[in-house]
Amino acid sequence: MKLLEYYKHDIGQLQLVPSGGGKFEVTVDDEQVFSKLETDRFPEYEEVKSAIEALIAG
Repeated sequence: MKLLEYYKHDIGQLQLVPSGGGKFEVTVDDEQVFSKLETDRFPEYEEVKSAIEALIAG
């Protein structure tokens, strides 16, 4: 939820999609920025924030 507060003026839509099998993925504009299935761990906040900022910067 920290991301929502930080990007409250930049996020047009946030969608949480339930799934199973240990899947936890973060996708921004159809580009995956984190996958728990690939890393076998949950992301740190700063890790996701940095990935989002990199996409925004282009």
